[in-house]
Amino acid sequence: MGGVTSSMASKLAFFPPNPASYKVVKDEVTGLLLLSPFPHRENVEILKLPTRRGTQILTMYVRHPMASSTLLYSHGNATDLGQMYDLFVNLTIHLRVNLIGYDYSGYGQSSGKPSEQNTYADIEAVYKCLEETYGTKQEDIILYGQSVGSGPTLDLATKLPQLRAVVLHSPILSGLRVMYPVKRSYWFDIYKNIDKIPLVNCPVLIIHGTSDEVVDCSHGKQLWELCKEKYEPLWLQGGNHCDLEQFPEYIRHLKKFISTVEKSPSQRYSFRRSMEQFEQPRKSTDVFDVSRKSTDRREKPRLSTDRPEKLKNLSNNAEKLERLRVTFDHIERSRRSVDCLEKSRKSIDHQLEKARKSVDRLERIRT
Repeated sequence: MGGVTSSMASKLAFFPPNPASYKVVKDEVTGLLLLSPFPHRENVEILKLPTRRGTQILTMYVRHPMASSTLLYSHGNATDLGQMYDLFVNLTIHLRVNLIGYDYSGYGQSSGKPSEQNTYADIEAVYKCLEETYGTKQEDIILYGQSVGSGPTLDLATKLPQLRAVVLHSPILSGLRVMYPVKRSYWFDIYKNIDKIPLVNCPVLIIHGTSDEVVDCSHGKQLWELCKEKYEPLWLQGGNHCDLEQFPEYIRHLKKFISTVEKSPSQRYSFRRSMEQFEQPRKSTDVFDVSRKSTDRREKPRLSTDRPEKLKNLSNNAEKLERLRVTFDHIERSRRSVDCLEKSRKSIDHQLEKARKSVDRLERIRT
């Protein structure tokens, strides 16, 4: 039953371009793999990687000579490496990062069929390639997931405790929630990002268009609320599902984010403290606005600092008076207690004396 449901979900969730937008050719002189019809670049390498589920996926690695971070990019639906080629090269140049992108099983020139579990194996193979082939450390990797790519991205992020950062571009809460506003996670749902994102321990940037007609902006908003280590999100006004890269704010915000996460641990700690008081943009009628703590609440009025000595003296005097009042109250309660005890003792003596006189009188009468 689970296999049948997974197969049905895959048919509804994945839309690989048919035919693929590129072909793989081998250079007769160098023996290198190339993407046709794109010209060969010295800083671009094309690889075929085996996965633990028996498929072979096509991977594109773009190197930048000044990079200190590597972006592992999981692209969106209905696209492949041929359509992402120019964007990958431009991101490498503008962000000064290395970038590795790949086609999921069943996409482009990757073998196999697309499924949730295959995409998890695909991204794991790419991460293993970064470690073993390029010597990339976990703490230098930024995972980037676009749309359906947010699924394998968050799944891998939960397994990498020293990851540098995560970027979620038009992400989904889960596969089912794209179609229906369900309130809980069902066993047959795929890419349950809503349950995984609280387990991610690194900074997370979320980018979403407010006019997204494929994945509503409320998905990005809710995921941002659930982040353990939030970064200032980018809500692109008027942005749709497939055009966010065209906004000037897109590159600017990514640059700022990468610059922040590349700082030393002490500087990143200061950044986390400042983000605790981050104020989200004002409410908009075209996006779902989840509840949040408001940062425009002002603190209670503080005492003026231009009379510190007077205030200090007043405070000291008040404390002394309070101590005296407590002492007097204690003495008064003690005195009243003693008085009550004395009265009680006199009453008992009086009653005993009356009883003794009564016995004496009775004795005289008998005599």
